[in-house]
Amino acid sequence: MKKIITFSILILSLLGASVAQSQVINGVVKDQSQTLIGASVKIAGQTIGTSTDVNGNYSLSLKSGSYKVVASYAGYETVFKDVTLAAGQTIRLDFTLSPSGNLNEVVVVGSRSKPRSQLNSPVPVDVVDIKKLSRNAPQVTLNQILNYVAPSFSSNVQTISDGTDHIDPASLRGLGPDQVLVLINGKRRHTTSLININGSFGKGSVGTDLNAIPTAAIKRIEILRDGASAQYGSDAIAGVINIILDDQVNVLSGNITTGGYDSKHTEKGKTFDGGQVQANLNYGVPLGESGGFLNLAGSYDYRDYTNRMIAYGGTIFTDYNDPALATVPGTPTGKDITDAELAKRGLSRSDFNSRVGQSANRGGSLFFNSSLPLANGAEVYAFGGLNYRHGESAAFFRTPSQLTQTNATIYPNGFLPLIVTDNKDQSIAVGTRGKLGEWKIDVSNTYGQNKLDFSTTNTLNASLLSSSPNSFNDGGYVFKQNTTNLDLSRFYKNVLSGLNLAFGAEHRYENYQILQGQESSYVNYGNALNIGTDALGKPILVQNPKGNVSTLFAANGSALGGGAQGFGGFSPDNVVNASRTSVAFYGDGEINFTDAFLVDGALRFENYSDFGSTLNWKVASRYKFSDKFLLRGAASTGFRAPSLQQSYFSATSTIFSNGQFVESGTFRNDSRIAQLLGIPKLKQETSHNYSLGFTSNLGDFKLTVDGYYIKINNRIIYTGQFSGSATGSAQDQEIYNILHSANAQTARFFANAIDTRTRGIDAVLTYSKKLGSGSFRTDLSGTYAKTDLAGSVHASPLLVGKESTYFDDASRIYLESAVPQSKINLSLTYDIGKWNFFWRDVYFGKVTEATNVVTAQDTYKGKIISDVSVGYEFYKDFHLSVGANNLFDIYPDPTSVANQSSGRFLYSRTAQQFGFNGRFLFTRLSFNL
Repeated sequence: MKKIITFSILILSLLGASVAQSQVINGVVKDQSQTLIGASVKIAGQTIGTSTDVNGNYSLSLKSGSYKVVASYAGYETVFKDVTLAAGQTIRLDFTLSPSGNLNEVVVVGSRSKPRSQLNSPVPVDVVDIKKLSRNAPQVTLNQILNYVAPSFSSNVQTISDGTDHIDPASLRGLGPDQVLVLINGKRRHTTSLININGSFGKGSVGTDLNAIPTAAIKRIEILRDGASAQYGSDAIAGVINIILDDQVNVLSGNITTGGYDSKHTEKGKTFDGGQVQANLNYGVPLGESGGFLNLAGSYDYRDYTNRMIAYGGTIFTDYNDPALATVPGTPTGKDITDAELAKRGLSRSDFNSRVGQSANRGGSLFFNSSLPLANGAEVYAFGGLNYRHGESAAFFRTPSQLTQTNATIYPNGFLPLIVTDNKDQSIAVGTRGKLGEWKIDVSNTYGQNKLDFSTTNTLNASLLSSSPNSFNDGGYVFKQNTTNLDLSRFYKNVLSGLNLAFGAEHRYENYQILQGQESSYVNYGNALNIGTDALGKPILVQNPKGNVSTLFAANGSALGGGAQGFGGFSPDNVVNASRTSVAFYGDGEINFTDAFLVDGALRFENYSDFGSTLNWKVASRYKFSDKFLLRGAASTGFRAPSLQQSYFSATSTIFSNGQFVESGTFRNDSRIAQLLGIPKLKQETSHNYSLGFTSNLGDFKLTVDGYYIKINNRIIYTGQFSGSATGSAQDQEIYNILHSANAQTARFFANAIDTRTRGIDAVLTYSKKLGSGSFRTDLSGTYAKTDLAGSVHASPLLVGKESTYFDDASRIYLESAVPQSKINLSLTYDIGKWNFFWRDVYFGKVTEATNVVTAQDTYKGKIISDVSVGYEFYKDFHLSVGANNLFDIYPDPTSVANQSSGRFLYSRTAQQFGFNGRFLFTRLSFNL
């Protein structure tokens, strides 16, 4: 991978060295009070362009001729100027930009025609200025930045959910993480290899790891809040997130952020916990003299863990741990002797705490973005990057009383298993675009791979008794994706008020692998097969990991557990290497009947090698009644192909369900146990999307309001837990034996089990004004999205009567109300001289505890979280900010006793509004050189 990137950069550099021009346009870009660093200056209709330096200056070398020069900067009105260059001439061309508010920023996602402002687009699009937020906002990771700035976007750090602790699930409009498509520079981004299966929002889904993309590499983010499968393909049911990489040159920019949690629940004895350090750096160099560039960005990230557990209140020791304390000494019965034993050993209950909070992470990223103009307006481009993160999270503490999972010789006082991840992500896209006659053409290839390796430390395999090692290599996942695109478009300016036609094709290859762990990470060495009886009538047992007879027992008579406690490894039965391909063709037309009336239509055919074909359409329109009011709407169908992870994942893991530890197996839909239960083969989800809204431009005030309705059929869910019986029917006995051989007590599957409907409304209001000697801006935005079950559960005849397990209450709550249905964001900024002030309030609506115990389905009311920062440019090009996230140290409502799990969870782990780490204080140094 490194060789590919190095070779691409070398080729671009050699090509750039051959370009030379002698005519020059230069000048400065500023607003009413200061020059603008990193403003874009480009030639309209061409790939030639540059960015302003630290003094707001720019320079373009061109051939003689007439040009339209475009100056733009996020948050400002775009300005166009015409100029004619004679041979050998240098012309000074200055630009003064006026603040516009978010709603007039130019966007490219959602249409293959020319870019237009948000207020003029037929579908709603948010534009997020990452550069400004990276200077003022407390958040440092991309998921958390978007969670606090975009109301329709939801993401939270998870806890005690295995690999999901390190990859935050994210969604749009309350739908699943796998129902939003992520693009980088308009090209499809690969998903992570991880599938979320353990106690978190997005359970059963595979999302895109946004945190793998360093904020230093990003120029802006466009969030299309509308179904777009007909335009971009699978996953775009809820919308599209398009990340535009930075293209600035001749500027060294960066920031260093440090901070930590100063909260009422900060771990005892610490002033701060969860300490974080992030360092970002960005630098670009021009390639040639025609607007080519190579922009490099890197980051280093460090995050310590937090723990919001106070003290474990359950049983830690029983009289099996000290038979002398039994009611009848020497004859233990399982009596709780915790208090007496703690006093005897000089320990406290807090010594047996789990880690309930964010995981620890350490790693870094390196990204690049490049372009090199060629002859006749053509361009070669490439971008991509590497990300590596080493993570450590914790499973539940294994107390000495858990006799089947511990060994007193190795851990006399129990142990806290640690789950260690090595997350490696890489991507590269290479393409060329230019003109073929009157048609614009873009040919590209994009490759991405995510590899996630697991190990478990500070643990044991109980079935190995006192000879067990204390760390295990558990195996891992790999996901690869290669996408080849051909896109053509042409604009006919003389057809009515303009017609744009676009056509294209796409080929995508995907591969998913599960890698085997070491034998002791998954085997139960106490399992055996009964192959008959001896002469005395006693069973003849042969050790076999898949046997259905247990031979090793704890002191209380229960069978000892196998595999690594906390996170068992992947066995040969789990290993898979599965691939598929898809081929797509699309057509897209956009016609301006008049300057006021636009209609956009798209049609896309896609064929998958594993489940077949789908045809989807979209129609969008807008009518501009005046410069102050525009009506818009859209209707479309959509689809989401089942991921390879959902089709081929299988494993046994420890889950915490209704207050109990359960060894639960996930089985494929082509497995024998799936056939016994009537679990069908997976097929695509399909959707119908409808939206209607308006935009209004009232000068300093700008407003958009959009309502929507999304119906999803055959939605894929992660089922509840099915179990068998050693003494039940023949079917139940076979299920029991299959589970036993997989070291599992229950079975779960992925299935197209339900239909859902989502109804909601989004509103965005911006106001910007010159106030005194400074600039004032306020943004007010809000969303309400309600998802619920539409119709009955799709159960096969074999599942009749088991619908409440097939789609259980916990799954329904995760779907409907485990994330806030409503969110409101109010932010205020004021820049004056060398000072800037930032205040933000975010209201996170109510949520519900995801549990199957009806009486424990607690509702937690909405809360307001306040962020603040103050910044000062203390030296030329150096800026210092200090501030806080969650300034007033607000926590969610406490859980009821039924959901506290003996003191483990003071706050819910299944229904997370904004997390429960408390107040975060930060300091940030930013610079542009």
